[in-house]
Amino acid sequence: MYTMHASTGSPESPTPTGTFYIEAEHGDSFFNANSGEGAKYWRSFLDHGIYLFHSVPTDEAGNFIPEEVEPLGKKANSHGCIRLSVADAQWFYTAIPYNTKVVIH
Repeated sequence: MYTMHASTGSPESPTPTGTFYIEAEHGDSFFNANSGEGAKYWRSFLDHGIYLFHSVPTDEAGNFIPEEVEPLGKKANSHGCIRLSVADAQWFYTAIPYNTKVVIH
């Protein structure tokens, strides 16, 4: 068993609930100009790259935003994705294979 702290979508932008399967889309990093945030070590679980498991947010230069670490496991504050610590996101990225079942409730 591997336990990790995570944050889900805010009430204004909730994380979808249900049973999903890890999709083929994944990557080392991304940056979303609309939200002004990016992340590293992402794996898609819904809508082929829209809903992800990923690290805490990064800025445009790829630097982690330190104040985003504290809310992990305490506050839902993402745009619908599931945020993980850097180490947990990297583990998830490398250890969880395509088509792994994910249940979010």
